[in-house]
Amino acid sequence: MNLISKILPPGNILLDTESTSKKRMFERVGMLFENNQQIARIQVFDSLFAREKLGSTGLGQGVAIPHGRIAKLRDATAAFVKTSHPIPFDAPDGQPVNLIFVLLVPERANDLHLQILGELAQMFSDAQFRNRLLDCGDTAGIHRLFHDWTSPA
Repeated sequence: MNLISKILPPGNILLDTESTSKKRMFERVGMLFENNQQIARIQVFDSLFAREKLGSTGLGQGVAIPHGRIAKLRDATAAFVKTSHPIPFDAPDGQPVNLIFVLLVPERANDLHLQILGELAQMFSDAQFRNRLLDCGDTAGIHRLFHDWTSPA
């Protein structure tokens, strides 16, 4: 089992037809975390936006990994958003994104935080994996793709 499958509950996968901006997507994710993990939406939004001000979390190739630290959060948790319409994210390649993996970590996150980001970078550098996510139209299928992913040997 990979690290991502441990922190991404099926209920935290969102097929988003509404968000047209980074700000709106952060608001939607904030509501998702508030409803599913009882983390205040404003805390999620503020944390993600503060990190984004330091530099874009857009990776390129249609992918972004916004992440933030949350006070009193015990364990890392995540959400995945696939938008219907790519949104501007200031990615290095200048392309908008529609595969967005949101990571929340405890305020004093340790090496696990870096391990999770490393695994996400590996996942999303795999063109075949990205294409499978883009082709998948249901949340259960997307969750399965994350769950079944294995690191290349």
